[in-house]
Amino acid sequence: MNFNSFYPVVMTDKVAETSEFFQEYFSFSTIFKTDWYVSLKKENTDYELAILDKRHETVPATFRNDVQGLILNFEVDNVDEYYQLLINQHQLPLHLDIRDEAFGQRHFITSDPNGILIDVITIIPPDQSFQKSYQEQVWKED
Repeated sequence: MNFNSFYPVVMTDKVAETSEFFQEYFSFSTIFKTDWYVSLKKENTDYELAILDKRHETVPATFRNDVQGLILNFEVDNVDEYYQLLINQHQLPLHLDIRDEAFGQRHFITSDPNGILIDVITIIPPDQSFQKSYQEQVWKED
């Protein structure tokens, strides 16, 4: 199967608030907007995110629920800068404090207005015990 695009769609009853959150803190721009759907895109990338009113008729009635069990990962060059900006400066909720993981990440976890977890990550060299788990090297050598 060939894809033309792939992006997550967050179902919520806080369409405007959620859209504004991702624009303010993650620099997305609006490319389509109605009162029930907002399509966002990160400038000069193919990264997209959509926000959909969970009560909209296009959503089957039995699935019009709050989002659960979702983490959005944002890989960045310098996670410490984003920690300073998002947690220290803007005081977003902190669910997991910044730390290095043996499997090859330095990260922290915050959340959006719906409680969706947002994991902000910088890839770091993994511990020797995890290097063989990678199918390709994704980290930069020091």
